[in-house]
Amino acid sequence: MIAFLNGILAEKHPTSIVLDVHGVGYAVLIPLSTYDRLPATGAACILQVHHHMREDGQILCGFATVEEKRMFELLIGISGIGPKVALGVLSGLSVAELRAAIA
Repeated sequence: MIAFLNGILAEKHPTSIVLDVHGVGYAVLIPLSTYDRLPATGAACILQVHHHMREDGQILCGFATVEEKRMFELLIGISGIGPKVALGVLSGLSVAELRAAIA
């Protein structure tokens, strides 16, 4: 499993990035909260990563903080919530706001 990636930010979009790690471009899905914390294209970047494997493929989901990654993993553990829905939830609420809403 991939725990984190450290490389150069090759491309960035609000919901995804491409991270160049020693010549290999990793496509990573991200929440908007992580997008807001990204450096400029061409700069060094470290992301916490959840490597999600399914029958029909694999996706990498990246996060600026360990707390975001942990909350994402809690969300996808709920029946009916997949990676894209969990990323959408984290795009709309911070980890603290989500915890407060659940409580």
